[in-house]
Amino acid sequence: MNLTTQKRLAADILKIGVNRVWIDPESVEEVSRAITRESVKQLIDSGAIKAKPKKGISSYRSKKIAEQKKKGRRKGRGSIKGAKGARNPKKQAWMTTIRSLRTELKDMRENRDINKTTYRKLYRMAKGGAFRSKSYMKTYARDHDLLR
Repeated sequence: MNLTTQKRLAADILKIGVNRVWIDPESVEEVSRAITRESVKQLIDSGAIKAKPKKGISSYRSKKIAEQKKKGRRKGRGSIKGAKGARNPKKQAWMTTIRSLRTELKDMRENRDINKTTYRKLYRMAKGGAFRSKSYMKTYARDHDLLR
């Protein structure tokens, strides 16, 4: 039985796509006799024609992955995309290093481990990128007899 006209009319009335129109298999005869918009509206009211629910995209998998990432999983070598400095930019790394070096220098000066001139010398060296970490700076100061 051809119900394309009825489906088209019902889709138009319900403001949905033709594929979402559901026709009750029990009342196919009745539906096939409906040829006007009014008769289709009556069938919709009676429940012989209904709109199927929308199909959605499940977010289960994405939520699961997000939960794992929160725990620190899925971050190995194979997951890393982009250049070497993409995840931690060069400037950010430099800022972290130089800030820790400068605070360490200030602490050393306050604790009287070094004098003003040594402080200035090490400060300028740090600015020039001579030390890669606090431990390197301390080692340098110890090896060159700059500590009091």
